[in-house]
Amino acid sequence: MNKAELVEAIAAKGKCSKSEAEKGLNVVLEVIGTALKKGNEVAIAGAGKLVVKKRKAHKGINPSTGKTITIPASKTVTFKPSKTLKEALNK
Repeated sequence: MNKAELVEAIAAKGKCSKSEAEKGLNVVLEVIGTALKKGNEVAIAGAGKLVVKKRKAHKGINPSTGKTITIPASKTVTFKPSKTLKEALNK
């Protein structure tokens, strides 16, 4: 499901216009992004948690040249599904 399909589904379920659904989704994504940038985790009951993880710098190999390169430290976001979501997927 892409963003347009998600907006369409929200509009249908929420009985609102697509533009209202898109505005709401954009606000939610902005708030989540801001919280994650501050280093906070975002927990959504029934869905799971979004957590910022730090990756250490490490060695890698350039597949084109075969040379060893250093991959710099970075941050990434991981999703930990809730027990409720896991159970719903296995029904």
